[in-house]
Amino acid sequence: MQTRIAAHAVQPHLSPLPNVRNIIAIGSGKGGVGKSTTAVNLALALSADGARVGVLDADVYGPSVPMMLGLTGRPDSPDGKTIEPMRAHGIEAMSIGLLVEQDTPMIWRGPMATSALTQLLNETRWGGSDGEGLDYLIVDLPPGTGDIQLTLAQKIPVAGAVIVTTPQDVATLDAKKALKMFEKVQVPVLGLVENMAVHVCSNCGHAEHVFGEGGGTRMAAQYGVPLLGSLPLELAIREQGDAGVPVVVAAPDSAAAQAYRRTARALASVLAQRPRVKPSISASLL
Repeated sequence: MQTRIAAHAVQPHLSPLPNVRNIIAIGSGKGGVGKSTTAVNLALALSADGARVGVLDADVYGPSVPMMLGLTGRPDSPDGKTIEPMRAHGIEAMSIGLLVEQDTPMIWRGPMATSALTQLLNETRWGGSDGEGLDYLIVDLPPGTGDIQLTLAQKIPVAGAVIVTTPQDVATLDAKKALKMFEKVQVPVLGLVENMAVHVCSNCGHAEHVFGEGGGTRMAAQYGVPLLGSLPLELAIREQGDAGVPVVVAAPDSAAAQAYRRTARALASVLAQRPRVKPSISASLL
């Protein structure tokens, strides 16, 4: 059995990219909620289910995707104009962190950062040379609601956004702002992901809600969006991300990896219910 993933509708004034069927933005209202870890593991989970997936690291000030995917070296530019994405664990990836030294700070004003984002998106040869393109491009946004997010809404065709939060009230307060921002710029919010929802002691099995309980569920109900999944707080998730082999790849049968797999399937299911692009556009993509 083969699955064909369709391209879905984007903002009214934009059209999907010819080599990327669906761009999905992963955002958060504040830093420290595990957004990048969630984005990378969701991308790997979608790939594990047979999709062609890429990750674009849009956090030009604090890129973390190269470390999480274990990427080293520089990407190739076969024609001097476009860039070959790097590959790791079956997915494609591009990040400003692959183009500069690891300890080089990006001391840029907003317009320079947004220009870098659009260049990374448009000049990367997503989808390889076989013409198939990507089914999903996961865009790992910086935290907040600033220039990068506004550029994404105005210039980049996004099929939907996912908001990552922890259960605690201060995190959901900021996550609500991110959700409302996407609504204002006509990017559909596909759902919420509640990260670090529960910690289970590896010695005694006691479950403890370190960051509170039920914040994501309450927020999802308040704004009428799905809660795509609740992810655990586990030492292995951090350790394996730092080692460049995320938990979905390193321990695919673990409870944490299965939580990411369920969340990714919920995300794909919600997106599949969204309107598809017009047939004339779809024909050029498939």
